[in-house]
Formats: sequence, C-alpha cells, structure tokens
Amino acid sequence: MGKKFTDMNLRTADFIYPYFVTGGKNKKEEINSFPGIFRFSLDRLLSDIGESRKLGLNKILLFGIPDTKDARGTTAYKEDNIVSLAVEGIKKRFPALIVMTDVCLCAYTTHGHCGILKAKSAKRKAQNGVNIDNKNTLETLSNVAISHAEAGADWVAPSAMARGQVRAIRSALDKNGYNKVKIMGYSAKFASNFYGPFRQAANSAPAFGDRKGYQLDYNDAEAAIKRIGDDIREGAGAVMVKPALAYLDVVKQAKLRFKHPLAAYNVSGEYSMVKYGAKSGLWDERKMVFETIGSIKRAGADLIITYHAKDIARWLRE
Repeated sequence: MGKKFTDMNLRTADFIYPYFVTGGKNKKEEINSFPGIFRFSLDRLLSDIGESRKLGLNKILLFGIPDTKDARGTTAYKEDNIVSLAVEGIKKRFPALIVMTDVCLCAYTTHGHCGILKAKSAKRKAQNGVNIDNKNTLETLSNVAISHAEAGADWVAPSAMARGQVRAIRSALDKNGYNKVKIMGYSAKFASNFYGPFRQAANSAPAFGDRKGYQLDYNDAEAAIKRIGDDIREGAGAVMVKPALAYLDVVKQAKLRFKHPLAAYNVSGEYSMVKYGAKSGLWDERKMVFETIGSIKRAGADLIITYHAKDIARWLRE
C-alpha cells in the first residue's frame, strides 16, 4: 500500500475515535462481538488515550456505561455521572484533546429507548408500542449536555433523534454560559441493522419495541436531507450521517446541498464485518479498511467517526 492510497487521501485529523467508559478501577473489558474494542474504567481510559495521542489522533467521542439505570435516564446527568467524570479527568491530562460526548438516554434507561416514554407506551409492551414524550426528553437531553459542558466537553453530540434536540440544547447551553461548546448533531441517524455490536458494548438494546418510530427509514434519503437542514438551522456546528457505508449516497447529497461541516459514522457493525472477514481470510484487513474509509471521505465526509482510527493512524506512519 503506497502513499497514493494512504497519505494523500487520509489524515489522522480526519478521524474521531469512540471510547466506552465505565465505573470502577483497572477495568478493560472485552466485548464479544466487537473485536479490539473495550469498555474502560477511567484510569485505563486515560492510559489508552495516551496511546491514541501518540498516534496523532486528536478527537474522541465518549459513550458512558452507567452503574444504574431508571425509566427516565437520570443517571445520565446526575452530578457524578460517568461521562462528566471522564471528561474532567481527560481534560486535566490532555487539555488539547478535542472531547466530544454522546448525548442520549438509551444506555441510561431501563427500557433502552433514546427518550423518556409516555405512560401509555410503557404499558403497551405486548403491542411493541413506543411513544416518546418529546418535551420531557428535550429537557433531559439539555440537562445531560449542560453536565458535559460543565465538565469541559468541547462538543456535545445529541443522538436521540428527538425533534428539536439541537435547538433545545443550543438554547440551554447558551443560557448557562456555554456558548463556546459546539453541537454535532446525529442529524441523519437511520434505524439500521448495523448497530448490534455497539448495543452490546453499551448495554443499550431496547427492552421492547424498536426505534423505527424516531430513527429514519433506511429507504428515505429525502427525510435525511431534511433533518440535516433542520439541525443546521437549529445551530449544529457539524452534522452527521449514521451509518456511513450503506448511506454514502446521503453523505454525498448532504455535502453537495450544504456547505457545512459533515461527519459520517462508520458504525460498529460495519467495523466488525471488516474485522471478522479479515480473521476468516476473506480479505486483507488493511487494504479493506483503506478502501472503505477512503470511500467515506470520497463521498464528502469532513470527519469520520470510526473504530478503525487507531489502526489507520499506525498504518499511516509506516
């Protein structure tokens, strides 16, 4: 693999590396379906981030794994929530690192949905009913974002796909003096089959029903473009398409339609397929990673959130 296919097309600055942080000490927990990805306690997380920084990576996206959950996801914004504690520790050790935090409730709720449910929804498990209380969800997401901003996050990234989430969070941040904290909207987040390993890592699979009521239909590119435009108008500093590989047409349309920073999320299922295929001898992992990640950049993504980031950073140095 020569420079033509690596150095000229991809840079470590293109990448955002996701991390999962959990409570306790000296934890580095393997995830069965997610080769090479771990849940870290804060002490081990700081050590691993040190390795990432040495590789030249300068952006991370944090996901929290709470010790306890409830129906309203209150542990996502309590004073000592896991993400805020991690942000404080990271910023003390690595002040120049750009820290982004996921703002959602799925990992913090007992039902596993991304927002607060209306009472009748919780009673309709047998009918697969999911009815999100948007007003209360927006208030809670705003509280989560504020708690992360207080801890020192540079960006907050709302992923609940709640209507008006960017506007609500932008307003809450500004009112509380965090006008410099930016928002990366999960603007076009599809109801995808590619999220399985992530849901295992974050213990965030829905207890009943599914997320098709609030995530996007994978057939509907037009709705995705509309939601991206909405997030830009509401104050998002960057917008996102998730997943990436199955939605490169949406990435391309978004890049052509909007002159705005654009991220694409190379999600857990996309990553794991490459890893398992390489392990089975179906392809050369390095070549496949450069081909797939290169396609995301070619489609128009300015930033790529990918679990391959550390491997790519190593390969770019060779």
